[in-house]
Amino acid sequence: MRDFHLPGRSPVFASNGMCATSHPLAAQTAIEILRRGGNAMDAAIAGAVLLGICEPQMTGIGGDCFVLYNRAGENRIRALNGSGRAPAAASAADLRARGLDTVPLNGPEAVTVPGAIDAFCHLCATEGRIGLDSVLEPAIRYAETGVPVAPRVAADWVSDAEVLQGAARRWFLPGGTVPKPGQMFAAPGQAEVLRRIARDGREAFYTGEVAEDMVAALKKLGGVHTVEDFAATACTPTEPVAGRYAGVDLVEHPPNGQGATAILILNILSHFDIAAMDPLGAERIHIEAEAAKLAYDARNRFIADPDHTMRLDHMLAPETAARLAALIDPGRAMAAAAPLTEAVHKDTIYITVVDRDRMAVSLIYSIYHGFGSGIASEKFGILLQNRGAGFTLRDGHPNEMAGGKRPMHTIIPGVLCRDGRVEMPFGVMGGAYQPTGHARFTSNLVDFGMDPQAAINMPRAFADAGELKIERGYSDAVRQALSEMGHKVVIPEKPLGGAQAIRIGLDGVLTAGSDPRKDGCALGY
Repeated sequence: MRDFHLPGRSPVFASNGMCATSHPLAAQTAIEILRRGGNAMDAAIAGAVLLGICEPQMTGIGGDCFVLYNRAGENRIRALNGSGRAPAAASAADLRARGLDTVPLNGPEAVTVPGAIDAFCHLCATEGRIGLDSVLEPAIRYAETGVPVAPRVAADWVSDAEVLQGAARRWFLPGGTVPKPGQMFAAPGQAEVLRRIARDGREAFYTGEVAEDMVAALKKLGGVHTVEDFAATACTPTEPVAGRYAGVDLVEHPPNGQGATAILILNILSHFDIAAMDPLGAERIHIEAEAAKLAYDARNRFIADPDHTMRLDHMLAPETAARLAALIDPGRAMAAAAPLTEAVHKDTIYITVVDRDRMAVSLIYSIYHGFGSGIASEKFGILLQNRGAGFTLRDGHPNEMAGGKRPMHTIIPGVLCRDGRVEMPFGVMGGAYQPTGHARFTSNLVDFGMDPQAAINMPRAFADAGELKIERGYSDAVRQALSEMGHKVVIPEKPLGGAQAIRIGLDGVLTAGSDPRKDGCALGY
């Protein structure tokens, strides 16, 4: 139990339904959908689409999503890949010929076709209950009338707005300036697009005037995208991957997401007695950091488009984790993994919903970097992701950019299962941090017996690009000890990611946590 003398959050309890996400209006919308007869999928999509209005620097209809879920009465986890592909004419060789060794972050080269809307339409039709028009109605209303900008959103807007270019500056800098906390932000162009999707389905987005508006914005800047690329977009049902740690099964979305990296981290950590360590001590941080370096090195070698991913079975084999664990020196830091790409980001949203029938949805949805590519369509203001910056230009690499290919993705939804039962949909935002965050969150729960909120509240550390980023929640003594082990310790400007989770109790009670690093909350009824 937390110390009630100190600031903090308690877990939220409910019995009928629950939502946890990074903005209160989205959480409230999800609960309203549940109370109106929608199921967890309806509620999660309604909240997610609204988050594109509430947190436009993080996500939007010009982005991608991944979803894990179980149907009511089932414990089988299903996966849907809602990530888009590079245009057919995309070519790493062409970019190398221009003298580039990475994909430009804010050019049309980085824009892959948005996949989220196709996935949302598919899921509403196959898994939802109340229909696409009802699911999109709250987001349409808020996009038209506006939402007050929340404090964390306003802070991110300041640091991310410099990438906005052309029409995006008109759509996302109201009055020509970055909005302040409490100032209203509206997206009437997106409201119109959502009205058309609600009426005509995914064709309203991927064909006709809306698709032509997006293609025109890209071609104006030299993009090779075509309306045929947009029309061909299709989500992909797939099977999750899973690994066991201390009596629980961590279920992750398969490649092209990086979820297997979290499983490998936990497989490595299983060779150490983490539960015997101080949960806030230097020893635990060091072992986790070293495990992450090794796991990310494997990720950078193997994970790509599912048609090109190499040796995933080897990456997740117990023997691989054992060999990697043996490389860790308990008292000395190793060098960082060679980066796959320079395109490191921290921006996404995550939402989880559980309904009264115990359908659970774990959904993550992003435009990659803050405000994505910074490119928006002229007529409707659809901000386009720069997910193509997740490709490498290295000749022959599994994740090399190519036409029709999906890049390696950082965004990963998670689910924990115990004894064959779905116990907890959860997600940890924060770009490259996410596999480390999934492993740390799982360890907080099972090694140290924390409730979801306490596990989220715990300070974080992340070995990233040669630095060990340590949040201010750790003591100076811990930072000093890590420095003496050879880590380059830094305090990041902003906290590491954000997280949301809902535990489904055997007693029928739902217990949720929501990250204080964001503006959101958990709500139930």
